[in-house]
Amino acid sequence: MTCALALPAFAQEKPVAGEVKEGSLKGKTLTFVSYGGIYQDGQVAALKEFVDKSGVTLLNDGPTEIAKLKAQVDAGNVTWDVVDTADLPPYVHCGTLFQKLDFSKLDISKIPPGQVGECSVPAMNYGVVLMYKNETYKDNPPKSWADFFDTEKFPGVRAIDGSGDPTGGLIEQAFKATGGDPKAMTPEDIEKGIQKLRDLGPDTIYWKTGAESQQLAESGEADMVMMWTGRAMTAVKNGAKYTPVWQDWLVVMDQMTIPVGVKDTDAAYALLNAYLGANAQAILTEKTSYTPINMDAKPKVDDATAAFLTSTPERIAQGYQQNIPFWVKNYDLAAEKWNALLSGN
Repeated sequence: MTCALALPAFAQEKPVAGEVKEGSLKGKTLTFVSYGGIYQDGQVAALKEFVDKSGVTLLNDGPTEIAKLKAQVDAGNVTWDVVDTADLPPYVHCGTLFQKLDFSKLDISKIPPGQVGECSVPAMNYGVVLMYKNETYKDNPPKSWADFFDTEKFPGVRAIDGSGDPTGGLIEQAFKATGGDPKAMTPEDIEKGIQKLRDLGPDTIYWKTGAESQQLAESGEADMVMMWTGRAMTAVKNGAKYTPVWQDWLVVMDQMTIPVGVKDTDAAYALLNAYLGANAQAILTEKTSYTPINMDAKPKVDDATAAFLTSTPERIAQGYQQNIPFWVKNYDLAAEKWNALLSGN
């Protein structure tokens, strides 16, 4: 009799993304860490329902710094409960700085395939997309990254993200353009991909900021521009006559993590699960224009913003995800090669 009663009770306890029990965290405090600005403001707005319903006191800190988190973990005094990070840190520091997640405490059923890591779930999505100038290519536009690397069939000035770390997905696409298989890349193949970028020629522009990439499109200075989807969207809204190529757009996401050594793990999971809800994600998108990571989210946005969201079934199918384990393992070598490229060597 006891077992028969326990089964439905257990089934009811299975978490549902976005749901939180009334008053469940009253008297507790959580510190959420992210990158500030409009983005973190949007995340806090997305968590308002969770805060109001659970009764938790939510503090905010930032920006995320891995060295600062490491100092907390090493000292055994972790004050950050849920941390938004860049793509790679949860893979590099999985199990040392970031907890291996217990997925019985999270509902990840609405997250796009392939985006959940052992120590992280996505915080939001955006993409790196190839934008081409309509006037340059007219009735014969580029249709893929292969065309981006084909300077004979598609001549013109290219603009590439040179703002910081190497973009693994771009190097993989460059290697693919040499005839290689990105899934079978070796460390030696990184140089082949980098060389393909060199072969684009001396008029290639390596932009340093998102604002610069946007300006290149709005001024029409480059014929093809590698752009973050948010900047591409804004450029088009501002009148740039460019069109995106969606085939193999490069999937980018911040990561949501729980540090090793948090004082109230269950409360951290509650926040994380609430953040994954469809309503929370819709609010995040409405406030920031980033793509929601819950596939059921229905943000109210204008047509121009909607055109650059990457969460539709069609966009998910067209997305290209870099081989994160490869780039984690070979990051130092990739950074060395990338920096040599940017310095003209």
